[in-house]
Amino acid sequence: MKRREFIQKTTASTALIATGLSLSSFKTSDVKHITILHTNDVHSYIDPFPADHPKNPNMGGVARRATLISEIRQENPNVLLLDAGDIFQGTPYFNYYGGELEFKLMNMMQYEIVTIGNHDFDNGIEGLLAQMPIAKFDFVSNYGLKNTVLDGHVKPYKIVYKDGIKIGVFGLGIELEGLVDKKNYKETVYNDPIESATDMARILKKDEKCDLVICLSHIGFKYKDDSNRVCDVILAKKTRDIDLIIGGHTHTFLEKPIIEKNLDGKEVLINQVGCYGINLGRIDFYLTKDKQIISKGKSIIVV
Repeated sequence: MKRREFIQKTTASTALIATGLSLSSFKTSDVKHITILHTNDVHSYIDPFPADHPKNPNMGGVARRATLISEIRQENPNVLLLDAGDIFQGTPYFNYYGGELEFKLMNMMQYEIVTIGNHDFDNGIEGLLAQMPIAKFDFVSNYGLKNTVLDGHVKPYKIVYKDGIKIGVFGLGIELEGLVDKKNYKETVYNDPIESATDMARILKKDEKCDLVICLSHIGFKYKDDSNRVCDVILAKKTRDIDLIIGGHTHTFLEKPIIEKNLDGKEVLINQVGCYGINLGRIDFYLTKDKQIISKGKSIIVV
């Protein structure tokens, strides 16, 4: 089945820094181009939806996503592929294989960093641990795991380099109480997302001198029923030093990333691409040779 076309794409469309410089002000050789690809809440959807599905006919599927990712890597080799949690639970593939198939397919697509969603505990904390040796990618989260079997298997953050650009990625998890049976997450401790993000972003930007700081969030985009509930929008407003928040949990499809101002008045991109692997998010960062962000382009791709 022929893959769907891009439904929205703007390339380097927004000049975002105080200098007012646009991408056209620089020679191509002076600009570093980093592509961030991301998914969230795939929920074990391996196959595309059937042709007669009432909402998503012929959409999604790992094979198509893998093809898209491969095409984008041919266009730009400096790709970082991320997932914002809830990899597990939703189809019989998870019930039968317990997450093994999901992780093997993610290895094939070369995911590099993921965070942990509430449904990733659905086979218990031991079930998640059992699949982790399969994964060739890193797990990042702010959950307190010291008194659990996951201690040492999940990092607070991960730093990667793409074309000389230093990128720091950290993860945030949602409150598990009330969402997950206590016996499944055991002594896992929920840590305040704003406090965690404040600490992690400061470490990555100030101490580690990262050029880009990305938050993989599974706390939800926004909650209509509770304007004070911590979410990605509030997180962006109440922190500093985060360049991009990639969200999950609420299955929110944003036709394009939104922009919020942080505590310093600087712009933070927030994106989330629905669920079930129907969409692949894409954010393109353009930086000068001295690592200054000059523009951000963005795309939402229907798989």
